[in-house]
Amino acid sequence: MSSAIAAGALPLASLSIPSRRAAVEEKEFYEIRTYEMKFRGSQTVLRGYLNDVLAPSLVRLGASKWMIFGDIGNADPAKLYVFIAYPNGKAYLQAQNLQNDASYIAASSEYNALPPDQTLYNRFSSSLLLAFDGMPKMMDPVDGATLFELRTYEGYSEDAVRRKIKMFNDGEIEIFLKTGLSPVFFGEMIIGPYRPCLTYMINFKDMDEHDANWKNFIAHPEWKAMNGKEEYANTVSNIRKLFLHRLS
Repeated sequence: MSSAIAAGALPLASLSIPSRRAAVEEKEFYEIRTYEMKFRGSQTVLRGYLNDVLAPSLVRLGASKWMIFGDIGNADPAKLYVFIAYPNGKAYLQAQNLQNDASYIAASSEYNALPPDQTLYNRFSSSLLLAFDGMPKMMDPVDGATLFELRTYEGYSEDAVRRKIKMFNDGEIEIFLKTGLSPVFFGEMIIGPYRPCLTYMINFKDMDEHDANWKNFIAHPEWKAMNGKEEYANTVSNIRKLFLHRLS
């Protein structure tokens, strides 16, 4: 792993939730890549390529933040989850020009020379998210965070997801912060599976804190009042969640 990235050269930006009367900041784009490891494929080699070659190349082309996670548990096939933030759509598009980047081509030569019998992963899938108005930038993980929960809320229609996003923007994010559901990001999925949907990540020091803080959230009077409003009824038709630990 390169010393720059290992030392935290790609920090997450801290953020205070803005007043809803304040001007909306430019919203980030988030790419989520899921690499399904090939049986006996080397995670060490793949992580070396991702951290030492791909990450600095994408940052040079416009990406702003980079994180890699693994499943908690003994998943089979194993997966690596890569989260890449871009300050805007222009930066995302610019970062797609790796084939024209001489530095990347040189740095990736060893990785690209791997023969077919040493393939590291089966395939990787990508999703693209647009940050919410209520939280246009990523937040830092809490100190000592070891547990990251990735949640996807599917809606039965586009309007249902729009109403759920409005619910987050109009107060639910603030209730998250009050009750210890510390967010890393919120995003509407604009390309990817399970649409229409939204995806967000929250983080905790451990599972005990996770359980206690979710209990606090569900019991919070502001959440109960908001959840009872007719405009937010039937906004979530299915929830998918993953528990992850950070690898870089």
